[in-house]
Amino acid sequence: MEIAGLTKLYGKARALDGVDLRVAEGSVFGFLGPNGAGKTTTLRILAGLARPTSGSARILGHDVIREAGEVHALMGYLPDVPGFYKWMTADEFLDLSGRLFGLSGEVLHKRRDTLLDLAGLSGVTTRIGGYSRGMKQRLGVAQALINAPRILLLDEPTSALDPIGRREVLEMIAALAGRTTVFFSTHILADVERVCDTVAVLARGKVVEQASIEELKARHGGAQRVVIEVDDPARLEAALRSAAWSTTVTRDGEDLVVEVTDHDVASYEVPALVAALELRLRRFEAVEASLEDVFVDLVEADGR
Repeated sequence: MEIAGLTKLYGKARALDGVDLRVAEGSVFGFLGPNGAGKTTTLRILAGLARPTSGSARILGHDVIREAGEVHALMGYLPDVPGFYKWMTADEFLDLSGRLFGLSGEVLHKRRDTLLDLAGLSGVTTRIGGYSRGMKQRLGVAQALINAPRILLLDEPTSALDPIGRREVLEMIAALAGRTTVFFSTHILADVERVCDTVAVLARGKVVEQASIEELKARHGGAQRVVIEVDDPARLEAALRSAAWSTTVTRDGEDLVVEVTDHDVASYEVPALVAALELRLRRFEAVEASLEDVFVDLVEADGR
């Protein structure tokens, strides 16, 4: 999937502001951003439910506007609030969805049964109106896969789910890795770290970064952080504040949390400081930047 210069205006409001993206086939791609960043607008354009003001988007070589029919045949889409016929059972709903794509007979039945199994809904005879939110989301993913799409668009599929429901939906998404390209919009960073291989961060209608999670942490992790535990932290704290490689020192209970510009230098000098002060070093631990740290830094930096 390739997006180039995608812009969307609603009157004078600019929902998207020149979005550029490239998504590798077979990846589980996390599309991150705070609420209101433009994630849903992007997915609606990709799904053919909205037209861009300018720019282009191509899915598997097809323009999403000029070749909408070809794109829809290759795509599955789950909106942020999916709708269902509450009086149907899951197998009836998937049968209907399959027939809308021209499927029938044994092909439809096999695909329906495979997807019910993937969604953990095999043998469930309860009507959809009696489903939990997690069951509905899993059925929604199954419905989006009924046409065996090569790319799956998911808009906030785990928002408003309880921990069990989130885990179940994420397990479905993880099972698709390498088989279907998944474009997964969310603001829940823990979900992204669990299932995605690559992410893009959207802020105020612009992509501010795109990379693998590890690359993102390496590029934007900022100062490295170490945690130190000694028997008299107050004495060591004063010494650390004057060290050239130390940028900030904070207390977390009895621990000292230090942001450092050079971890190798800190690893050498902290034990020397502890020995010079005749203290006992109980713990020295490096802590890498989390995806949340990177996300907040990128979004806040874009707003300055």
